Amino acid sequence: MRVDIQRITEGEDSVTLRYKALTPEIKRIIGILERTQDKLWGKTEQGEVSIGIHDILYLESVDDKLFAYTRDKAVRIEGSLSSFITDIGDESFFRCSKSMIINVNRVKALKSLSSNRIDATMESDEHIIISRRYAVEFRRLLKGGR
Repeated sequence: MRVDIQRITEGEDSVTLRYKALTPEIKRIIGILERTQDKLWGKTEQGEVSIGIHDILYLESVDDKLFAYTRDKAVRIEGSLSSFITDIGDESFFRCSKSMIINVNRVKALKSLSSNRIDATMESDEHIIISRRYAVEFRRLLKGGR
């Protein structure tokens, strides 16, 4: 892929992206460029769909595949949990276990469990367990520190 970058001193900033095929790499670049809309692109059984980042309840990694769950759909997205946290850079998303990230703003209720774990009830009434490895940091987050 050839990349041309030019600095201008006048006029409006603009980006032009030309591609032959809509590859995962191109989709990722488009996602970064359209970040103001806070959308992610992924696949469902119906085909390609976009979802709002803040509509995501949680993300789960299953067999090296990443799924984002909203109230009404599960979407297969490219990348990993680590890359999602890094790329999004949104404090609303919290790594709650080795294979999951939750959207803290979509948690409806919390309950302490044995072994220092936390049961987070999401807006969809699904229960996500915050493992004891991440529970201490989650409690710190709830108190306003990170």
